[in-house]
Amino acid sequence: MRQRVNGGNRGGHEVGRERERAILAALRRPAQRRAEVEESLEELAGLTAAAGATVGQRVIQERQAATSSLYFGSGKVDEMAEAVRESGANLFISDDPLSPIQERNLSEALGIKVIDRTALILDIFAQRARSAEGKLQVELAQLTYLLPRLVRQWKHLERLGGGIGTRGPGETQLESDRRVIRQRVQKLKRELEGVQAHRRLQRAGRRRSGVPVVALVGYTNAGKTTLLNRLTGSHLTAADQLFVTLDPAARLVERPARRPFVLTDTVGFIRKLPHELVAAFRATLEELTEADVLVHVVDASHPSQEEHMAAVDSLLRELQVADRPTVLALNKIDRLDEAHAGAALAGHRSAVALSAAMGDGVESLLDATHRRGRARHAGGRAAGSGAGGRGGLPYRARARLKR
Repeated sequence: MRQRVNGGNRGGHEVGRERERAILAALRRPAQRRAEVEESLEELAGLTAAAGATVGQRVIQERQAATSSLYFGSGKVDEMAEAVRESGANLFISDDPLSPIQERNLSEALGIKVIDRTALILDIFAQRARSAEGKLQVELAQLTYLLPRLVRQWKHLERLGGGIGTRGPGETQLESDRRVIRQRVQKLKRELEGVQAHRRLQRAGRRRSGVPVVALVGYTNAGKTTLLNRLTGSHLTAADQLFVTLDPAARLVERPARRPFVLTDTVGFIRKLPHELVAAFRATLEELTEADVLVHVVDASHPSQEEHMAAVDSLLRELQVADRPTVLALNKIDRLDEAHAGAALAGHRSAVALSAAMGDGVESLLDATHRRGRARHAGGRAAGSGAGGRGGLPYRARARLKR
């Protein structure tokens, strides 16, 4: 939507500018349930608010397929243009990916800025990234997304064709911009390779210490950071918003009469997570490959919890970590009445019900995590771990992880 500027507030919203007002739109194909499209559009509204804009009209068009030039039908685009004029909206957001030509044509037809879900998520990540690593990863994803759109911005000059009289500033600027971006992309990739090497050293240190590693995974806003704070006594930022946490965290969990373990938290997942982000954040997501146990945190109070679980499972398969021992944690159980809580557990009998906010069910979660990790940790990775219990953790490792 827009990049942060000096003077922005902590949430990344710019100070001194009027908030953008957005129209949201999605296409519903015959194979899709309307409720599914409406839920995705509701999630898009949450993302829009997280980016700092206000949500106006929401539009769903039912079509057999998207159009190549506008994505939406021309009649529907005319209707949306009228809605833009009546509402004073200055931003249009498509819930589905747009090609550069569709984005440009829609912008010309509507007379306002047009972006898609991918660009919106990238904008949120740009606002929320705090660490140097996170900023590198977000910039790489943004530039990868921008490059084909940059080419389209100069398309009107390319129509003139080549040859004498047509080689000029436009073509030179296009090639110059592309070259600068590609050089920056290569530099970012080299820097992220250094990040990956550093993380490999960190993981090797954890292996040598023999400390089990448990990784939290889950849909964005499922309560992973709240659970990490509950288990470790940390005070990381947690809020009822999408993508509050971007930068990975690793903390030591020490509980009476239990063996210490390292608990890691990574960026939350979401449906239609941009491939640019998956690729750019691979160094961060590789933390999951070293986990002894995954704890899949689910917002049990969300009406689309099954769809959220499916989205997380799909990304875990893409990252080739779906075979890890996993504990399903149905969080926010305090928001459900007894009947709905029972129904949630009935559908997932091996799951653990808990409330990270209230602390209920935490000990049951620790028991389940220990059971799932026992067989894996008893193998080769545990060879050098020393005696069980608190004595198995070297002092230096403990001091480093308790920060």
